[in-house]
Amino acid sequence: MTTYYSDDHEWITVDGDVATFGITAHAAEQMGDVVFVEQKDAGDTFEKGDEIGVVESVKAASEIYAPVDGEILEVNAALADAPGQLNESPEADAWIYKLKVSNADQLADLMDLDGYKALIA
Repeated sequence: MTTYYSDDHEWITVDGDVATFGITAHAAEQMGDVVFVEQKDAGDTFEKGDEIGVVESVKAASEIYAPVDGEILEVNAALADAPGQLNESPEADAWIYKLKVSNADQLADLMDLDGYKALIA
């Protein structure tokens, strides 16, 4: 498994052609207390850069953008009842989607952890 990061403060961990996707701890910290997560449905397809959800906090609402082309395989339904999980465990239990990656070449446009740390420094 390999984890990549976007400049939109999202992470994606890829295992074969299936990826787990969410927002970074840095993003969650900057947003403050998350109060609502708007998610697309399993089966929805998207292209890199498409808006695929919204995270709302007490400070602001932030769009979630697809880091690669793909299809939503699974939605983390637990976030509907407990959106604050994104503050508690944004890069583990509080993943937002499981995705089927349809263009793995796009992963090369994303950063590794060192690149992301340099971005947020």
